[in-house]
Amino acid sequence: MPVGKGGWFEASAPIRVEGGIQARAKRGSIGEQWWSRRFVDILERVCDSGRLARGRSYARKGQVLEIGLAPGVVTATVQGSRAAPYHLSVRIAAYGEGDWAGIQDALAGEAIYRAKLLAGEMPPEIVEVFDGLGLPLFPSELDMECSCPDWGLPCKHVSAVLYLLAESFDQDPFLVLAWRGRAKEDLLDALRGTAADDDEPADPLHVDDVPFADRLADFYEPSAPPARLRPRPAPSSAPPELLLRALEPPPIKVRHIPLADILRPAYRELSASPEDRP
Repeated sequence: MPVGKGGWFEASAPIRVEGGIQARAKRGSIGEQWWSRRFVDILERVCDSGRLARGRSYARKGQVLEIGLAPGVVTATVQGSRAAPYHLSVRIAAYGEGDWAGIQDALAGEAIYRAKLLAGEMPPEIVEVFDGLGLPLFPSELDMECSCPDWGLPCKHVSAVLYLLAESFDQDPFLVLAWRGRAKEDLLDALRGTAADDDEPADPLHVDDVPFADRLADFYEPSAPPARLRPRPAPSSAPPELLLRALEPPPIKVRHIPLADILRPAYRELSASPEDRP
């Protein structure tokens, strides 16, 4: 490969390949759904714009040969200008079983979140659930490696893979969770189990059907302790943004941010008492 002034490698055309993975978006932004756009926005905020532009070109030309995703790591092979393809990896922190137990409990505690996830949807509020536990869903830092001679990261090869990864999130949002360490079916099985438990709540006044002859000694004793017969506390008030959670969010974005995400803080501020408002 020719070397320019100062030891920099001059740009050269990549070797064309057949059957590579091509980006569906041939122009403009890559990523359609809110979760993939959130990932792309992070990339474009922290990464070099020039390398990202070349990476988009690689992704659209089909220079990426293969991509694999496992908990905490994405691996890929990209054909560049040399005969041998480059091998790369992108790593983030994968959460352990203890962390995921807390995440699943938090998700199961919100019926709307649970219902949407079981329906194959990714509710925007899921980001708040993860943040509330101190376990961010989207990474702010990426540990990137590539076998190419470009010392700057992300190089165009890594950039191409990251853009294709965003498009794969469009097709299957559960890949975001799988990268963090929880496979789709494992998560859904846990949520289905919670839903099954909720479908048949225990009756606090239930009394086993026992023959009268076997109850002569304690027949006149209460079947339930008095403490269990006390009035139940009034249900907590509905969250101010319940309407945003229940309805399908409008397909409107402002600077790549879903409209529902922008309105949510406003709903909360309007419902706050005067002394709680900033």
